[in-house]
Amino acid sequence: MDIKLTSLQQSYEDSKNLAKEIGGYLSDKKGLKIVCINIAGMTAIAEYFVICSAKSTTAVKALVEHVDEKLSKRGLEPKGRDIDAKWSAVDYGSVILHVFLEETREFYGLERLWEKDDNIETVD
Repeated sequence: MDIKLTSLQQSYEDSKNLAKEIGGYLSDKKGLKIVCINIAGMTAIAEYFVICSAKSTTAVKALVEHVDEKLSKRGLEPKGRDIDAKWSAVDYGSVILHVFLEETREFYGLERLWEKDDNIETVD
């Protein structure tokens, strides 16, 4: 039982580190209002969302491509992609990346939907 718990804890820490890593890549490429949302225990789809805004549809694409390129170099490929000019979602298993055009992010308000206590962390 302790081994399984340790494995789960390690998985959670790996997800947290991946979310922060993705946030750093977005920050490097001038992503806006980057947040990591801990959704573990709230849904079975992932443990973290990383959300970022962009000023243009070109920037949405560039941010997603930058993260994809960086993680691909480490051998981490997405399990799925839903790419749109205004909102792109990339599934890295335990972490799902969302890059929004600013107006689209405000409209959908994912932070409001998933906010619980102090589960949202801003990435600088």
